[in-house]
Amino acid sequence: MKVKMLSRNPDNYVRETKLDLQRVPRNYDPALHPFEVPREYTRALNAVKLERVFAKPFLASLDGHRDGVNCMAKHPKSLSTVLSGACDGEVRIWNLTKRECIRALQAHEGFVRGMCTHFSGTSFFTIGDDKTVKQWKMDGPEYGEEEEPLHTILGKTVYTGIDHHWNKDIFATCGQQVDIWDEQRTSPICSMTWGLDSISSVKFNPIEINILGSCASDRNIVLYDMRQATPLKKVILDMRTNTICWNPMEAFVFTAANEDYNLYTFDMRSLDEPVKVHVNHVSAVLDVDYSPTGKEFVSASFDKSIRIFPVDKMHSREVYHTKRMQHVISVKWTSDNKYILCGSDEMNIRLWKANASEKLGVLTSREKAALNYNQKLKEKFKYHPQISRIARHRHLPKTIYSQIKEQRIMKEARQRKQMNRIKHSKPGSIPFVSEKKKHIVAVVK
Repeated sequence: MKVKMLSRNPDNYVRETKLDLQRVPRNYDPALHPFEVPREYTRALNAVKLERVFAKPFLASLDGHRDGVNCMAKHPKSLSTVLSGACDGEVRIWNLTKRECIRALQAHEGFVRGMCTHFSGTSFFTIGDDKTVKQWKMDGPEYGEEEEPLHTILGKTVYTGIDHHWNKDIFATCGQQVDIWDEQRTSPICSMTWGLDSISSVKFNPIEINILGSCASDRNIVLYDMRQATPLKKVILDMRTNTICWNPMEAFVFTAANEDYNLYTFDMRSLDEPVKVHVNHVSAVLDVDYSPTGKEFVSASFDKSIRIFPVDKMHSREVYHTKRMQHVISVKWTSDNKYILCGSDEMNIRLWKANASEKLGVLTSREKAALNYNQKLKEKFKYHPQISRIARHRHLPKTIYSQIKEQRIMKEARQRKQMNRIKHSKPGSIPFVSEKKKHIVAVVK
């Protein structure tokens, strides 16, 4: 004898609270729902409109510095701790949960040019205009002790950048050359240089940990191998690169922030042309930092705004600005992928949401389900003109808006001139150069 039993999962029909709506079982057979697509389109339209309504990315302003914020560093172990260095030589350690400064120290005379933390989180390093590299305890002095650095190294020239190795007691500094230091020694293990100009930034690769990248004022981006103690290869661009940042998920990929208003994502195995050119900024790009997922990065610019770019897209998905924010000098993406910090030269550090319309706090299971459903709807209908227009639209300051307009006119004029030259020249005499290759001058190995 066969016995058929009906079994139900209580989660599917039991209400979370007495005031909650009763759930109704649905038959998802498409034959029974002939108007499903028009209904879903309307829901997608409402979802994308609500996303813009709830887009309030600015969270807090951390004020206390008495001069422009020149550099920042993340704590490797603590999500709520961030360090910042100012143009007057002061270093502050902030607690993001309480949104207050927990420690301030006068580290250098003149600018703090760079900062980095030890991979264990027990100490941090600073460099300044006084030609010194200083190592400080993260916890601060005991009661009655004076604020003193653990180690001080006096160099021959001004250091402009510093970065720590990801799992060894080694750090790199740059100025007139790239120096590799052991924490226990006062002279560099090795020095590497390629060219005569000053180097502005140096970064260790987080995956291929023996590879370093640096950018110099002679428009070069140079890659070094610490094991060989020699430069590997360099690429020369049209204009100077201010800094680079390695992708934390893809070992060979790095992004360069350039003076020509663009960002260039390169694959270090093939530097002949960038993987992607990221446009939208209307002034020099000063800093760049990747999200921990490696899918997006945030850039800080002289045009008083920060932008979030997907790695594989040419245009930014988000732009953040405020009336009071001036030239943004440094930017960091927090390790939990939720927040962005930016330091600008009007002495403030600002905290932003990485996803502008994201709701903070604990979500119920129904809220999560609704958000996931809306997200899928937006993805399904993202190419519909009305939905893509609303999702793309951003209000911009008048200065940025007018500069974008002006740049568009200039670009169209250049393209028109090039087309006229090709049209009135002998066929094949003017080669076609792709947009990616236009900005690369040479690759030297």
